[in-house]
Amino acid sequence: MTLDEIIQDIHALDEDLLMYERKYGVLSETFYEAYRIGEEPDDDAWVLDWSDWAGAYETWGRRRQQYQAAIGSLREHAALSEVIKRMARRERIPVAA
Repeated sequence: MTLDEIIQDIHALDEDLLMYERKYGVLSETFYEAYRIGEEPDDDAWVLDWSDWAGAYETWGRRRQQYQAAIGSLREHAALSEVIKRMARRERIPVAA
């Protein structure tokens, strides 16, 4: 996996989360707290959405952690401005999965 792929995943997941937040009227972190403790929707038609929403939120969290770890590791070897320069040139920067 590359740093760019992680960033692209985060942006795509941001869009998914925003769609659910607009549809259901709460932020994803609020929804996920309730989902995690077992709250279920009253409307059976929402079950698939809630499952997908929770999965997207969990994946978003993992990708954010991967991003932070990758940036931390890259910064041990180069200044952030160097990382930005490489990303702006569309260099593939491999990161640990």
